[in-house]
Amino acid sequence: MSGDSSKLDLGDFERYMETLVRDWHVPGVGVSIVRDSEVVMTQGYGYRDVANALPFTSSTLFPIASNTKLFTAVAAGLLVERGLLSFDEPIRNAVPSLRFYDQSLDAAVTLRDMLGHKTGVPRYDMIWYESDYSTKDLFDRIRFMKPIAPLRSRLIYNNMMYKAVGHIIELISGKPWQQFVSDEILVPLGMHRTLFTYGDAKADDQGDYALPFSERRDSNEFWQPPAPKHDECGPAGSIVASLEDIARWSIMLMNNGLIDGKQVIPESVLKATLAPGLPWPTEMSDVYGFKTELNGIYGMGRMTAAFRGHLLTSHGGTLRAFHSQVSYLPEEKIGVSVFVIGDHCAPLSNAIGFDIYSRALGLKETDWTARLLDFRRKAKATMRDARERAVPRAVPNTQPSHGLADYAGSYEHPAYGTLDITTDGTQLQFAFRQVKLPLNHFHYDRFDTANDETNGAWSISFLTSMLGDVDRAAIRLDEAEAVFVRRPTRPDADVLARLVGTYETPLGRKVGVKLSRDGDISLFHPGEPADILKPFKGLQFRSSDFPSITFEFVLEEDGRAKALRHWNAHVELEWPRIDDSIPADALEDGGLVKS
Repeated sequence: MSGDSSKLDLGDFERYMETLVRDWHVPGVGVSIVRDSEVVMTQGYGYRDVANALPFTSSTLFPIASNTKLFTAVAAGLLVERGLLSFDEPIRNAVPSLRFYDQSLDAAVTLRDMLGHKTGVPRYDMIWYESDYSTKDLFDRIRFMKPIAPLRSRLIYNNMMYKAVGHIIELISGKPWQQFVSDEILVPLGMHRTLFTYGDAKADDQGDYALPFSERRDSNEFWQPPAPKHDECGPAGSIVASLEDIARWSIMLMNNGLIDGKQVIPESVLKATLAPGLPWPTEMSDVYGFKTELNGIYGMGRMTAAFRGHLLTSHGGTLRAFHSQVSYLPEEKIGVSVFVIGDHCAPLSNAIGFDIYSRALGLKETDWTARLLDFRRKAKATMRDARERAVPRAVPNTQPSHGLADYAGSYEHPAYGTLDITTDGTQLQFAFRQVKLPLNHFHYDRFDTANDETNGAWSISFLTSMLGDVDRAAIRLDEAEAVFVRRPTRPDADVLARLVGTYETPLGRKVGVKLSRDGDISLFHPGEPADILKPFKGLQFRSSDFPSITFEFVLEEDGRAKALRHWNAHVELEWPRIDDSIPADALEDGGLVKS
């Protein structure tokens, strides 16, 4: 323990924590308490690495997840303070390269909307989660994120907006988000044990970082889930920090930007982050029904609520097996931060703070941990029984509509990227980001993975075109079903070049085939707009205007095109190639521009 606990009467807090760690089967937990401008304590309990019995210390680096958001909001606020951004003008006035789903959002969304979760756009977390997308790639994908509520009508939590704000900070300041936060916040605050990714923590010279452990879902045995790969989340949730550093952060926040006698953050910036926005559900009242924390309102990067009649500001952070809560009472200037290892212990990030505040305020104490432990045990037993009772609801006696090879391919979504389906001839396998799992036939054209503890359960339904081709794959991601469209196999450029020329229809009409600089094949009928042919497979193409029409080029032995077959559900025709050039009258219409 570090600090001076005599400045705050915590009673039997040490015994309370020992009991809590035992009863909850906690791998490790850290607690920081500050009052006024002083550190009362920074103390670890249990282990940062339970498998090797390595203790949780005040210097242990811990992923604070969404508690990163206030760092980003403050960084953006510094640019507002300097007149480089505005909280309340449309953000595209300053950053025209940012595009939203439609023109109404383009014209109206502000920085305050983005930082206050007021855009009406759902999470879309699977865009960034374990992806290889660059910061700019993610920024550019904002335009594919469809809103589900009108702007400013209700709070919908959105990590991608914070990621976008991080890129905006770089565009405006000329520094990457990490560098700007380091130069403007961490260094002035003396936060030397705060890093930007879990990978940075693992490379730390001291080797003192927390490892993820949780109870197994059907037993009390500890297991180690995969370490977080959340670097892409950056401004929304990638920071790792020690209890000691978070204590300094809390002191600065409680004292309106002042620490060690220096004003390191303008008071106006911090007050802006507390300005009330939209209502935010509070876990204790809205989830558990305890009327202890009420009237949650989100600002920017943090929320305010009433804790037993006292103003509380806080924010939580969650990654698999890592849970944090950073909070303080502004009027009393008491701050508590809690780091918890273990998903089964997640409620403790709130409960420990509530216990400390009750002690510090001289209020009648409530045994939060006992109340919540009962909830947790019942929930675990309920879910275990539910899994045991679960039976497949598949329609019996069904078969896939195609052979397995017909499902194999790459499928694309404008926001989420690529989903790959492969087969060894006996089973399908899907790969999405770091998840690679076998698929088992469920019914019709639906295939499922097993419901395992690491990856959960995935279901993919394949869809067919009007012509019976497997051309789409639907999978539930985030809040809705996402439809991935099969990526066509595009012939090489030299093959496409040999398709150019003039073809003659059975009625003697000459039709031109042209290759554009972008590599698109276009079909020209004299006097008609061009029809761009979309690659399908091999030398087969589909009409852009009439997808039910297929065109297939037939090659000579030397690889040159000799004919163009054209068919739909009712007719099949073959147009011989009669010239390497394109008829002039086929290029004298507006179709050339379309190509």
